[in-house]
Amino acid sequence: QVQLVESGGGLVQAGDSLRLSCAGTGRTQRNYNIGWFRQSPGQEREFVAGLRWPGRATIYADSVKGRFTVSRDTAKNMVYLQMNNLKTDDTAVYYCAEDPGGILSSIRYYANYDYWGQGTQVTVSS
Repeated sequence: QVQLVESGGGLVQAGDSLRLSCAGTGRTQRNYNIGWFRQSPGQEREFVAGLRWPGRATIYADSVKGRFTVSRDTAKNMVYLQMNNLKTDDTAVYYCAEDPGGILSSIRYYANYDYWGQGTQVTVSS
């Protein structure tokens, strides 16, 4: 059973940066997708960024491209979301999720993900 735990959220001002972390345990698949999603009140959960392992493929939502970077530290079983130049529209609960055996073309679709963390709140004030 894969378990994911996010951390690193907080309250920041517009233009600031945050780095979210996702710690994964219990992983048995060699191939998988890791996705970052976010959800704000009254809104659907939306894809933010994702990466596929093995390989270096990363995909970003248009709204965060050029500002957010997803990366991983294999030795530590950690995935990170570096968020720069934050905007008030980035305010949401952020989740990391894993799709064991996932393929790159499915990385944006939250219904494909089997495992989710508990979420971490990011609030960006103006």
